[in-house]
Amino acid sequence: MRTRSRVVGGFLVATLVTQLTACGTLFYPDRRGQIDGKVDPLIVGLNAVGILFYVIPGLIAFGVDFATGAIYLPDNKVSQVDPEQLNKLVDASGKVDLDGLKALILTETGHNLPLDDPRLIQHSGSVEQLAAYAVRPLS
Repeated sequence: MRTRSRVVGGFLVATLVTQLTACGTLFYPDRRGQIDGKVDPLIVGLNAVGILFYVIPGLIAFGVDFATGAIYLPDNKVSQVDPEQLNKLVDASGKVDLDGLKALILTETGHNLPLDDPRLIQHSGSVEQLAAYAVRPLS
């Protein structure tokens, strides 16, 4: 009886550990935010293992990976901007210099974004949103 409970317990622990690690969001947090691309077969396989053991958690793992974009392979076009460079573009009132931002995006990513397009919808932000990205207005 004791051996049987150990085997069942070991099986449960193994399946839970497999399920917890079978999520692309946990393996590759840098992939989050991708919209589309080629699907990573490793992540699909690990999520499928989750479906084999427990249907609902496996489906949730697939859903989370597709929703966050972590299931897609990266296209090696990742660029991050130093917060110090962004700090220089925000004045004391919290307004962003669009010409400076356009130039910064062009130098960092190589993409020329039409920030002066009249169809561009701009939303006003707050100091709290800037703080979330480690950017603060100059004072």
